[in-house]
Amino acid sequence: MAAVGDIHLGPDCAGLLRTAFTTLPDCADVLLLAGDLTRHGTVVEAEVVAEEVRDLGVPVVAVLGNHDYQSEQESDVARVLTDSGVTVLEGESVILPVNGGTIGIAGTKGFCGGFAGRSAGEFGEREMKEFVRASRRSAEGLRQALTGLATGGCGTRIALTHFSPVPDTLAGEPVEIYPFLGSYLLAEAIDESGADLAVHGHAHLGTEHGMTAGGVRVRNVAQPVIRKAFALYHLPLDHLPPAGADRHP
Repeated sequence: MAAVGDIHLGPDCAGLLRTAFTTLPDCADVLLLAGDLTRHGTVVEAEVVAEEVRDLGVPVVAVLGNHDYQSEQESDVARVLTDSGVTVLEGESVILPVNGGTIGIAGTKGFCGGFAGRSAGEFGEREMKEFVRASRRSAEGLRQALTGLATGGCGTRIALTHFSPVPDTLAGEPVEIYPFLGSYLLAEAIDESGADLAVHGHAHLGTEHGMTAGGVRVRNVAQPVIRKAFALYHLPLDHLPPAGADRHP
């Protein structure tokens, strides 16, 4: 499996990653994109991303990031990516046939709010309540998507987000901004529903490796962290008979 986030492509980046991405069939079964694929969330930028990942020979699964929402054209950004063959997830999952088995990916952008003991609470002003509720809705979408994979018999499951589920992978970022880089609610959803790996981006100054309280490995694949076109990870496969690529809410 290959993964990268925070590639922040614009019109001046056409072809920047294409050469590296065309090597994916030789080393990976799927490419995961962990959000912030564009700079300002415009259709023009999304079209650049679409051309970088079109017809790679491996499935491409993505979530959007906060940059992809900047121009309030996130639906159009997702449409452009989908038209190029990318599966864009938001509170959904997809099951892919891989090397004689199946792998399930549950995805959501996620949101901020902070981590256990130092997190925002759903109390006070309407704006604060809505801030926290946005985090809860996102985490609940991830929980339901992961649970659906388990119920569907998919044994190999990946949680794909943009915001971080744990503080471990934020090490190197200023501690003052941790609450704006992720939420413990995502980790709770992952631990409660189960996953083999959690992949995220967003924290450019963070570190690659972390773990949830329940023991799920977490990887920050923001490109400024991994410092390459993509990172590779090896997972055990669920060898149930593949039934095609099925998408679940």
